[in-house]
Amino acid sequence: MAIPLFTTISYNTTTTHRYLHHPIFSYNKLVCCASSSSPPVSSNFVGSEAGVCLSIGTHLIPHPDKVEKGGEDAFFVSSHGGGVIAVADGVSGWAEKDVNPALFSRELMTNASIFLQDEEVNYNPRNLIRKAHAATTSIGSATAVVAMLERNGTLKIANVGDCGLRVVRKGKIVYSTFPQEHYFDCPYQLSSEAIGQTFLDATVTTVELMEEDTIVVGSDGLFDNVFDREIVSVLSSCNNVSDAAKALANLAHNHSKDSSFDSPYSQEARTQGFDVPWWKKIMGMKLTGGKLDDVTVIVGQVKSSLSS
Repeated sequence: MAIPLFTTISYNTTTTHRYLHHPIFSYNKLVCCASSSSPPVSSNFVGSEAGVCLSIGTHLIPHPDKVEKGGEDAFFVSSHGGGVIAVADGVSGWAEKDVNPALFSRELMTNASIFLQDEEVNYNPRNLIRKAHAATTSIGSATAVVAMLERNGTLKIANVGDCGLRVVRKGKIVYSTFPQEHYFDCPYQLSSEAIGQTFLDATVTTVELMEEDTIVVGSDGLFDNVFDREIVSVLSSCNNVSDAAKALANLAHNHSKDSSFDSPYSQEARTQGFDVPWWKKIMGMKLTGGKLDDVTVIVGQVKSSLSS
C-alpha cells in the first residue's frame, strides 16, 4: 500500500478484467480507468501528418480486492502531435481516511485530457501536469507520468512518483525512468494537500526515438512485479502492441499473486531493511513475493505516419 502524505515528512530516511469507467471520447482521446462491466480497450492511434507517431495498445487489471470499484489507476492516450500517453495511480493509503483513492487519479487524467491542447500547455508534459493538478478538486493524491511524442521523434517525459516508462530498441532497454520516493513505499505524489508535490518536482526528460522503438508506460503495479528483462522478452514474443500490453499486464498480475516470486518489489524491500525474522534467515529464507496492486500497461510503437 502506497503511503499518502498527511503530515510533514522527515527527509532523514531513504528515499482479464474488463474496464472503462468514466470514458471521455473524441476523435483523438481516450480516458479510462478500471471497471468490471465494460469490454477491454485496446487502441491504435495514428496521425496523418508527416513524421512519426505512436501505435498504442492498453490493458488494465484492477487489484483483486478492488475489481468491483474499478481499481485506483487511470490513464489517457491521444493521437495529438505524435501521440500522448499518461498514467496516474491513486495513492491507496487514502482509504484509511475514508477517501476513495480512485477519485483523484481519475479527475487528474480527465483534466489532463481536457487541457492537452491548451495554449499554456504548449505540448509540454510538465505544463500539462501543472494545469491538470491545479484543476483537480478531489481529495487524495496520485503519482503520474506523462509522455508526449513530437513528430520529429523527440519524446518528452514528466514523471512524479513511481509510475514508470521504458524505451526498448532492438531488444534492449535504452532509457528508463526512476521512481521518486520520500522513503520506501511513500512515493512523490500530486496531492490535494499543500504538503504534496507539484509539477516543479517532476523529473523531466527528453529522449530521441527512432522508428520501431517501443515505449512501455505503466503504474508501479507493472514495474514492482516485472523485471526489465521480462519486459523485453514479452515484447519480442508479441505480434502487436495490444497483445504486448495484455501479456505484460497478465504477467505482472500473476507475479503479484506469487508469494515465492522474488520480485523487483521484494528485492527493493530487502535493500531497505524489510526482511524475514533473523531465525528464518538462519534457515536460508528471505522475503519474497510480488506486490498485489492495480496494473496499468500502455505499449506504444513508433511508426512513420506516412506508412501508417
